[in-house]
Amino acid sequence: MKRALITGITGQDGAYLAKFLIEKGYEVYGIYRRLSTPNFWRLQYLGIFDKINLISADLIDEFSLLEALKISDPDEVYHLAAQSFVGASFEQAVGTAQVTGVAVTSMLEAIRHYNPEIRIPGVMQEL
Repeated sequence: MKRALITGITGQDGAYLAKFLIEKGYEVYGIYRRLSTPNFWRLQYLGIFDKINLISADLIDEFSLLEALKISDPDEVYHLAAQSFVGASFEQAVGTAQVTGVAVTSMLEAIRHYNPEIRIPGVMQEL
C-alpha cells in the first residue's frame, strides 16, 4: 500500500485529494496546523476523517517536518498548505512569505535529509 503525506489537508484541495487517494487505496497522512479550535469539518463532511492519520506540524520548522516524514514514511508528498485568506496575506506579509516560500524549502530539505526517493508529484525528479 502506498503512503501519501499531504500538507494543507484541512483545506478544500487537500481534503478532496485525500479522499481521492484513499479511494485509490493509499494510506493517507495529513499535516495540520495546531489551532485553538481544530478545523476538521471538511474531512468529516467528506466522510474521511477517521481514515486519515493526522500529524500536527509547523511548516516553517524543518525538524517538525522531518518528524512528520518519520511518522508517515511516505512514498509521495503533496505540499498544498498556503495562506488562503487574501486579507490576511496583506496584513501578515512576512508570515505569508514564510508559509508560501520558506515552508516549501523546509519541506524539500526535510525530504532530502529523510529520503530523497520520496516523490513530489508534479515536480521534476531529475534536473
